[in-house]
Amino acid sequence: MIDLHTHSIFSDGELIPSELVRRAVVAGYRAIAITDHGDFSNIDLIVPRILKVTQGMRENFGIEVLAGIEVTYLPPSLMAEAVAEARRLGAQVVVCHGETLSEPVAPGTNYAAILAGVDILGHPGLITAEEVRMAKEKGVLLEITTRKGHSLANGHVAKLALEIGAGLVINTDSHSPDDLTPWEKAERIARGAGLTSEQIAAARANAQRLIERVTGRPLTDG
Repeated sequence: MIDLHTHSIFSDGELIPSELVRRAVVAGYRAIAITDHGDFSNIDLIVPRILKVTQGMRENFGIEVLAGIEVTYLPPSLMAEAVAEARRLGAQVVVCHGETLSEPVAPGTNYAAILAGVDILGHPGLITAEEVRMAKEKGVLLEITTRKGHSLANGHVAKLALEIGAGLVINTDSHSPDDLTPWEKAERIARGAGLTSEQIAAARANAQRLIERVTGRPLTDG
């Protein structure tokens, strides 16, 4: 599994980063990004601390670990500023908490996040065709999620992305140990969203390319 959307105790996750990473290793993960929820109250706390703690994890845990952020519940008008600040602080993966069906995210969040150039638009709900076309143009990956509630719109996201040619990625949005998902289960969930084996492999390759672009080295199996 390559999982670019997870949470630790630095937001609403249950695990400290070391336990999260160790449990990911046991679950068979090849790579993980820690992307805690952030806004202007805590971006400057989360990103530097996650960067500090993830240094050396690749060597010590045998897994690629990236430091990121999930920009969450910001007014769309502030999205570009927050994404820029996260990158300035060193975030390797910038996710936006998209317009999921299961939470009251502000309308316009998907559009603002894509325009701001996030890496991944998490659980984007009933994203529009116009937004998917813009995601394709800007290279923003759209998330197929294994997380309950957020996964309700997986089929819609997959259908539009495949029709328009936007990139997909498969993540867990893990908050607890039980959320960590072996690849075989994630693959079944992606099939439930309508993806073929080839399309699932392409989504996995998208995640791998993002990691290799950020780290400047090939992703190996350890």
